[in-house]
Amino acid sequence: MVYLFLADGFEIIEAMAPLDMLTRAGIDVKTVGVITGELVKASCGVEVKADITIDSFDFYDVEGIILPGGMPGTLNLENSTAVQKAVDNAENIGALICAICAAPSILGHKGLLNGKEATCFPGFEEALEGAELSESYVVRDGNIITARGAGVCIEFGLEIVKAIKGKETALAIKKSIQKYD
Repeated sequence: MVYLFLADGFEIIEAMAPLDMLTRAGIDVKTVGVITGELVKASCGVEVKADITIDSFDFYDVEGIILPGGMPGTLNLENSTAVQKAVDNAENIGALICAICAAPSILGHKGLLNGKEATCFPGFEEALEGAELSESYVVRDGNIITARGAGVCIEFGLEIVKAIKGKETALAIKKSIQKYD
């Protein structure tokens, strides 16, 4: 199961676009409401009903976790003890840890980016402690996938699909949502 964490102030497209890509790939994914319960308000004011609350999160059934950016969503995720525990657990079992926009800062503060190539929204680079900063929009290094922000959220979602279901599945989804010559 892939879990996508939502905290008040999350960037809606950074959560919903990857969710859409994973769903198209047939990947089991659940949204997890952090702090406020099932109803979580995006930075744009739209309320989203999460599939489960953080109290129902299964630490033993984790293929990957996704941390969308946005403010104050990133700070709310980082300040959650349960999210911190989920990130630690994912790292310990080698599950995918995916973060976009400002959210890679959470991984940097935890020291998970030491010696790894990573990217983030411009202005958050200093928070990627120990990372080899990349100019790429989406970066995978081992079990960690980072991305710059809302402008590349589909590519971010497709990179997660690629990591779980392979390159051919990701390419098939990409072609299905946009005609390529």
